Amino acid sequence: MASIAPASDTPNPALSAQAALLARPSSEERRMADCIRALAIDAVEAAKSGHPGMPMGMADAATVLFSRFVKFDAADPRWPDRDRFVLSAGHGSMLLYSLLHLTGHAGMGIPELKRFRQLHSPAAGHPEFGEHPGIETTTGPLGQGIATSVGMALAERLLAARFGKSLVDHRTWVIASDGDLQEGVSHEAASLAGHLALSKLTVLWDDNSISIDGDTALSFTDDTLKRFQAYGWAVRRVDGHDHEAVAAALTWAQRSRKPTLIACRTIIGFGAPTKAGTAGSHGAPLGEKEATGAKSAMGWNHPAFEVPEGLRERWATVGSRGAGARRSWLKRLANHPQRDEFERAVVGKLPEGWHLPLAALRARLAEEKPKIATRIASQRALEALVPAVPEMVGGSADLTGSNNTNVKGVPSVAPGNFAGRYIHYGVREHGMAAAMNGMALHGGIIPYSGTFLVFSDYMRPAIRLAALMRQRAIHVLTHDSIGLGEDGPTHQPVEHVASFRAMPNVFVFRPADAMETAECWELALRRADGPSLLALSRQNLPALRTDAGENRCARGGYVLEEASGPRRATLIATGSEVHLAQAARTALEADGIPTALVSLPCWELFALQDESYRAEVLGSGLRVGVEALIGFGWERWLGPDGVFIGMTGFGASAPAEHLFKHFGITTDAIVAAVRKKLG
Repeated sequence: MASIAPASDTPNPALSAQAALLARPSSEERRMADCIRALAIDAVEAAKSGHPGMPMGMADAATVLFSRFVKFDAADPRWPDRDRFVLSAGHGSMLLYSLLHLTGHAGMGIPELKRFRQLHSPAAGHPEFGEHPGIETTTGPLGQGIATSVGMALAERLLAARFGKSLVDHRTWVIASDGDLQEGVSHEAASLAGHLALSKLTVLWDDNSISIDGDTALSFTDDTLKRFQAYGWAVRRVDGHDHEAVAAALTWAQRSRKPTLIACRTIIGFGAPTKAGTAGSHGAPLGEKEATGAKSAMGWNHPAFEVPEGLRERWATVGSRGAGARRSWLKRLANHPQRDEFERAVVGKLPEGWHLPLAALRARLAEEKPKIATRIASQRALEALVPAVPEMVGGSADLTGSNNTNVKGVPSVAPGNFAGRYIHYGVREHGMAAAMNGMALHGGIIPYSGTFLVFSDYMRPAIRLAALMRQRAIHVLTHDSIGLGEDGPTHQPVEHVASFRAMPNVFVFRPADAMETAECWELALRRADGPSLLALSRQNLPALRTDAGENRCARGGYVLEEASGPRRATLIATGSEVHLAQAARTALEADGIPTALVSLPCWELFALQDESYRAEVLGSGLRVGVEALIGFGWERWLGPDGVFIGMTGFGASAPAEHLFKHFGITTDAIVAAVRKKLG
């Protein structure tokens, strides 16, 4: 094991140290790194906005990484067996954009760099997935990039176990900042990576001791290398401006049987003589005077955005260095017995006939009419789906027995054994959700996992990024209301569903019984352009449906029971409250009040339907919403004269049936509200 050099008690080297580094003989590779620095300065100056300090400081390490180690071909940036590169320190986005430009990636030319941070530019303020094929993931919220990379490295191991090394054999490289390693999500993900011994994951830490407020010592005195070593990582510290030292460390990382962290001691804004150690740390651009001074100190006398021909050719060679490896891989793929299955999985297409076992389950549910919790119904759906869709990889945040995300006969993933399809994430909801994003982004994996709905608070940042990146990640969130009972308000989610309904491109499913649960699982799996959340009950719920033909949840909401005559009222409910509304409808009909019952399991899908369908379902009479959650957002469906029956505060500890009565979410309360409103 490599020895750990003690962390320096002094701040980054001052001007004299920087001058000594600049005075070193300028190698061709150092001049290549200066291309990155100059482009970062030019783009940030042109935009009058941005963070040049990190790209200038990490240019040397990044040049060594890309010119000698990263396996990629700029002619095919989505080649499935490419190495993945994640710029977790997303504020330094010009480092990535410069690399993409210099290595010859189409769509990241000088015009794009000149539009740095502008609307509809692939050179956005932070790297955004989908804006350019060479951007592997959206970063910017610190810690998310490194946590996502853990999922990418895990996906590589899972697919290698399934398809073999001849098709899947690549590494994941990360450049991370001090801030990345302070955020809690990075701790969770790094711990998981160490436990699983993800040896093909290497993080280059930009160890510059600078944050927005100043020196990191203002708030941070961890021994980061010892911390990562305790997680099960191999660690090493190098001079980030010494190309051969960086290369030796990366070679060592390739031989390691553990994930590796390389602390690259750098000077932020390297080359800026008037702001050494603080230049562009995370805030304003250098300014015209400092930018000119930095270029002069580097001996860079070229116009803005100009790269000398010789250096341009060197970088173009780097961009095509992996062409031979890609061609060899394509030949192996063409002759591989699993070629069709591999290509299908990588593009995210579901297998032929995948839905047939689920259709058979729905037929059984229609016949048996089980009274079970929707979390149990979800497990039955998974028992039908997981054997039929081999790229589904599940897991839970140490709540397998409560979330019911396991499937009998499916082995667990363990260190050294990646043939399993179930991941024990431990109590790491934040890291779990971020790793799932990485697995989805990598391709070939459809990740799903489980925890309690109330703990989705820990997952929210990663779910938001999945929505931004339009990635298929499925979250099973059980114990979905006050119906969980005695655990009390700390475990009873009342505002969580509303908060996710407010998040763009997130589909929230709250099924009412076993049949709807199976239908919602089908819809979540079919959805390939964003995350899906299944909010499921702990308590048993009666079967409400006996039809197994059309997937009635597919339109988000539907009339479960129509009124006996022209509607005077429509009861609209979701999840565990639909059966309460059903009993209320029966009572109102007996009183001569024609009442319809509507189940609304997915607001987002319902909102996508045409206005005439929504009007037909909701009706023109009194609308009453019923949900054992807060009423935020319900006015959208109820209108100005509607009535909402639900929660107005947090829950309490008591058996579920007592809680519903205590908070007035009962059949009698629904009936009384309709009678009162109708006079």
